[in-house]
Amino acid sequence: MNSLIESKLNSFLEKHQLPSGFRRIITDHYLPLSHWIQQVKNPYPEIIGISGAQGTGKSTLADFLRITLENEYNWVVATLSLDDFYLTQAERNQLGKEVHPLLCTRGAPGTHDLEACMRCLTKLKALEPKQELALPRFDKAEDDRAPAHKWPKITGPIDAIILEGWCLGSQPQEPEQLTQPVNNLEASRDPDAVWRTYVNDQLREKYSTLFQSIDHLVFLQAPDFEAVYRWRLEQETKLARVAKKLSPGIMNEAQISEFLQHYERLTRENIELLPKIANVTLELDRNHQITSTLYRQ
Repeated sequence: MNSLIESKLNSFLEKHQLPSGFRRIITDHYLPLSHWIQQVKNPYPEIIGISGAQGTGKSTLADFLRITLENEYNWVVATLSLDDFYLTQAERNQLGKEVHPLLCTRGAPGTHDLEACMRCLTKLKALEPKQELALPRFDKAEDDRAPAHKWPKITGPIDAIILEGWCLGSQPQEPEQLTQPVNNLEASRDPDAVWRTYVNDQLREKYSTLFQSIDHLVFLQAPDFEAVYRWRLEQETKLARVAKKLSPGIMNEAQISEFLQHYERLTRENIELLPKIANVTLELDRNHQITSTLYRQ
């Protein structure tokens, strides 16, 4: 690892509040993945999808891949999160009135502006030399879209787009699978399955187009949903530390428990199904450590 990469790595560990022991994860799993991506690159700007449940490390991996691909291979890489394309708070509140109140909460399929996401991806792929594009950002601490003047800009042409999102690659369920609630939230606030049916329909009708545009899908596989809850709590603690105040979008433990129930159905499905779909699966243990990387032929 050259001195430039080493310097970037130190900044990376500090930025993501990672212990020095995380270097083993980088050496054993992150770096080999970046080399694999470089080797399988298409001649056109490709989309690398990173999927995984709350707290599995999607944004950490995305940032590492960007740093490595830019500094080792001189790529120009745009990083996006599906979260960056959440509907605004006002739009979600309107959706909650028109369809179901649970759609006021960001996260589930149906709460994203997919048209804006697809437009952004199309523009990124077509960027000419010296042409700039602002990349949308969502402020989770405020639970709303960040002001446009705070969006970072990237200059074309680009080599790759890294798109991370918790539901990338998720598959719709059969209607009969929706009848039985998976948690208290579904049982008490969606007894007629209106919300989960809407989410499932959105997944089948609209999200599949976005998922099909992904050239290579990487899945961070949690061991179970219980581990996801614990990791999400840790993630919120980090967010609170950065914000240095209890902003509207920062949650306490009870709020996190309810929030994650919005994700539980698809999260459990993805843990079982996505290793069969993803090009690469990184398996995590209950201590949040990557134990193996599986490349699907």
